[in-house]
Amino acid sequence: MSKVRTRFAPSPTGRMHVGNLRTALYAYLIAKHEGGDFILRIEDTDQERYVEGAVEIIYRTLEKTGLIHDEGPDKDGGVGPYVQSERQEKGIYLEYAKQLIEKGEAYYCFCDKERLESLKQTVAGKEIIIYDKHCLHLSKEEIEEKLAAGVPYVIRQNNPQTGTTTFEDEIYGTIEVDNAELDDMILIKSDGYPTYNFANVVDDHLMGITHVVRGNEYLSSSPKYNRLYEAFGWEVPVYVHCPLITNEEHQKLSKRSGHSSYEDLIDQGFLSEAVINFVALLGWSPADNREIFTLDELVKAFDYHHINKSPAVFDMTKLKWMNGEYMKAMDFDKFYEMAEPYIRKVVTKDYDLKKIAKLVQSRIEIFPDIADHIDFFEELPEYDIAMYTHKKMKTNAETSLLVLQEILPLLEAQEDYSNDALYAMLSDFVKEKGYKNGYVLWPIRTAVSGKQMTPGGATEIMEILGKEESLARIRKGIALLS
Repeated sequence: MSKVRTRFAPSPTGRMHVGNLRTALYAYLIAKHEGGDFILRIEDTDQERYVEGAVEIIYRTLEKTGLIHDEGPDKDGGVGPYVQSERQEKGIYLEYAKQLIEKGEAYYCFCDKERLESLKQTVAGKEIIIYDKHCLHLSKEEIEEKLAAGVPYVIRQNNPQTGTTTFEDEIYGTIEVDNAELDDMILIKSDGYPTYNFANVVDDHLMGITHVVRGNEYLSSSPKYNRLYEAFGWEVPVYVHCPLITNEEHQKLSKRSGHSSYEDLIDQGFLSEAVINFVALLGWSPADNREIFTLDELVKAFDYHHINKSPAVFDMTKLKWMNGEYMKAMDFDKFYEMAEPYIRKVVTKDYDLKKIAKLVQSRIEIFPDIADHIDFFEELPEYDIAMYTHKKMKTNAETSLLVLQEILPLLEAQEDYSNDALYAMLSDFVKEKGYKNGYVLWPIRTAVSGKQMTPGGATEIMEILGKEESLARIRKGIALLS
């Protein structure tokens, strides 16, 4: 068996959609699982949709996600160019289209816009042009005359109108299509550029691609691709069509969702490693139902035969949970480097930001969550004294006032405001009074934070606030309760 070679062939039309990222990931995993090659090809033949800077986005996304290509525009493996517009300039596509014309598998079409408009039909509520093979019957002399006169033309595939075409897909199995449903698709457009449908077949063959990974929206075009392979006498690659990705309402994931692209997710505070892990599970399940994988672990575990047919749901709750797991497992220095900008947006006072970061690392799912957890450090919020009441701790406004009044002189006398020293002092107080820990620590934490939920305990918060601010907040708590 020949070496496995897969490709990722994006169009430079903007940010990388989650579906495209999944295609890149699956193509990478299939190649690397078998010790094969992963090729990057830029499909820029649709000049109208080209977006400036989009090629750089493709490179940047692949680099940040770890999907490093073995060959591409910047890594010549001997089958380049790896940019379709450069291949078009070399006349590759026109040359192969003319080969099909000689074989009777394609033909010149000179029909103008008005005639094509007259062929429109409504199919499943959509107006589409179903071409009637009008130009297939032109004589050789008529064709040469029109070409010599510079009449605009396209080159169309000549598909049969009777019988069936069968093809195999690794996920969806054997699929048979009635040839009457196959239109004579355009191979070369009037501007001389190839269509996506033609260029990717020619390029995949010339680049030795063994496995073609793409979304299942291309299933309906696959019979036409197969007929091209057969017309040329080329070996058909292994097809792996991936299921649709939908939102929680089971609608196709659109750009309007706000999280349809890789960069959207990074902008929202997700980690690249978590996004890749999550995207891998959008349509694929490991045999053991495991959920957390590094990229190297995915390479070892990935078996494309376990890709599902049914649509994959983009579950934001699950992605946040997964991201939180990655946050907890992160090296602290790396976490702090990424978290610091989010902390500085909220905390401007001269506190130890690393200590604040340590408190939140295990408690957040995405970086923007940090703000809600730590805003009380900057300024004590206004709060209701009902917060001092806690059934489990057996505290209420009256007991809390008593505890705070008793502890205030000890906190005023305490010089060492490190977490350990404060906790030791409060533990001694609890033992001496015969109280439960929560009976004392709940009122103190409430007083110094003014919040129901905090990322750390009373003494951890007081260590960061320092003596002066901690005492000021406790005195304010006493005043409120009084």
